[in-house]
Amino acid sequence: MAARLKLSSPIESITGLAPAKCELLKKNFKIFTVYDLLHHYPFRYIDKSKVYQVAEVDENFQYIQLYGTISQFQMIGEGAKRRLTAKLIDASGEIELVWFQGIQYYQKSISQTDTYLLFGKPQKFGNKYTIAHPEIRKALPEDISKLSGFQPLYPSSEAMKKKGLDSTGLFKLIKQAYTYLDADEIFEFLPNELIKSHGLITYPEAIYQIHFPNLNAQILAAIRRIKFDEFFQIQIQLKRLLAHRVHIQKGFLFPSIEHYFEKFYHHHLPFPLTGAQKKVLKEIRRDTMQGRQMNRLLQGDVGSGKTIVSFMTMLMAVDNGFQASIMAPTEILARQHYEHLEHYARALNLRVEILTGTTKAKDKKRILDELEHGKIDMLIGTHALIEPTVVFKNLGLVVIDEQHRFGVAQRAALWKKNEWPPHILVMTATPIPRTLAMTLYGDLDYSVIDELPPGRKP
Repeated sequence: MAARLKLSSPIESITGLAPAKCELLKKNFKIFTVYDLLHHYPFRYIDKSKVYQVAEVDENFQYIQLYGTISQFQMIGEGAKRRLTAKLIDASGEIELVWFQGIQYYQKSISQTDTYLLFGKPQKFGNKYTIAHPEIRKALPEDISKLSGFQPLYPSSEAMKKKGLDSTGLFKLIKQAYTYLDADEIFEFLPNELIKSHGLITYPEAIYQIHFPNLNAQILAAIRRIKFDEFFQIQIQLKRLLAHRVHIQKGFLFPSIEHYFEKFYHHHLPFPLTGAQKKVLKEIRRDTMQGRQMNRLLQGDVGSGKTIVSFMTMLMAVDNGFQASIMAPTEILARQHYEHLEHYARALNLRVEILTGTTKAKDKKRILDELEHGKIDMLIGTHALIEPTVVFKNLGLVVIDEQHRFGVAQRAALWKKNEWPPHILVMTATPIPRTLAMTLYGDLDYSVIDELPPGRKP
């Protein structure tokens, strides 16, 4: 266990990393530890297994690798404008190289009789190309046939680049981090059976190959493993939330639907329910009979009849002595719900009120008093419903319309209106594939109205 402490140690632990650079890493990319640094992944790779000829250089190359001799050194300019130029020459032609820093080093270290492998970014000035501060290393002709590897490019910032933490600087830093770590620091956490059954490489291999690949296949294998881990961890978290809701978090029981629900269904329903609507109501009914909090996402196109399903779900709550509420993202939508549902509720002698940010103070005071004393059966509103002054006597169900337009904290504020959380039905007209729905909406169960009422146009 002690060996793994290095992975969680602060980035200041890496030899030669100045405090100013550490602060930039923390500020720009939330890199606080060695672990964070190793999980700062490249966004792209440059193939360094190929060598081109000078004659092939054009605007299509962001970076290019060349091979040849370097000669014709020349010092140009004075003071801050002083620079060293040279020419890389191969069988096809020549290209200018330029250095603004480290001039004396390059003058002394580059031999005009040796051959070099050069890597850099060509830039066009006039009708010729120049490469500034290229990477250079000595190379023999036989070395070229053995070339392999990809250059990773890392996300950086202008401030970081000024301090030497450009893509190259970050790559060197990650190499230093690997030198700093012990051999067993990065360890596998998935069972072997799972790795084999999904055709994955190991976690240590993935982290190494994402930074130091030699083949494109290694890059793809590393990306696949890292993406698998991210989705796997999301699934584990969702399962944990679901287990908590099912086994620990109790919910209200709605055993009776004989009065308001049955009366509305048999005597006041304005049109026959579709098969899809009936199926969804059965799923909701089953949820409210299990003694755990319902948390269901209802998806259906505009005009598919989600509102009537939500009203009948509210009747289930009222039939069992509970209040119900609808929260809509805009006042216009809240008023549409109110005008629609108040007509149905009046036929059943139920009280429905609306509360928004523009409700007059006198009306708001009356609504809040009646709500707390249980005189209001259903409350429809906007964000105003989550204010601390809004107190229900016995809130059993919350319906949230277009829930993706509310923040997590705003939604959660409604379920804290009771000692036990109320049942939750969230509605959306946005088509969502089941797997994406599970990811976006956490541990929600998923229902869909995939059938329009007769006569409705798609």
